[in-house]
Amino acid sequence: MSPALALAVAGALVVLAATVGIVLRLADGRRRGGGHLRFDPADADAPQLGPRATLVQFSTEMCTRCPQVRRMLTGVAADHEGLDHIEVDLTRRPDLSARYRVLQTPTTFVVDRSGAVRARFNGIPPHHALTEAIAAL
Repeated sequence: MSPALALAVAGALVVLAATVGIVLRLADGRRRGGGHLRFDPADADAPQLGPRATLVQFSTEMCTRCPQVRRMLTGVAADHEGLDHIEVDLTRRPDLSARYRVLQTPTTFVVDRSGAVRARFNGIPPHHALTEAIAAL
């Protein structure tokens, strides 16, 4: 392989990696719909969902951003009446990642009292977007 061709291939790989990184960064923390997912509180060893809604956080032991999200979700739940916060450790329950289509941690669901997932955030959810999703319930 000629040096010019090798340099062109390396340059193309750098551009591709940078593009993928930018797209992933832009998608991080964005609100998405829950689709037709329903969350079962028994999956989190919780007796029931909150009377109004529940914030379900999927995390792992090695997740560096999960403690920050846990503190934020606990504070948001304390500020809203009838809102609970549940954390699911996927390290102990890896089967739930496939069931709820969780590909990264932290992932947060906003679940209504019937268990329907109304909003989904991959990564760190922006506080204002989380508040809007709760207000929509």
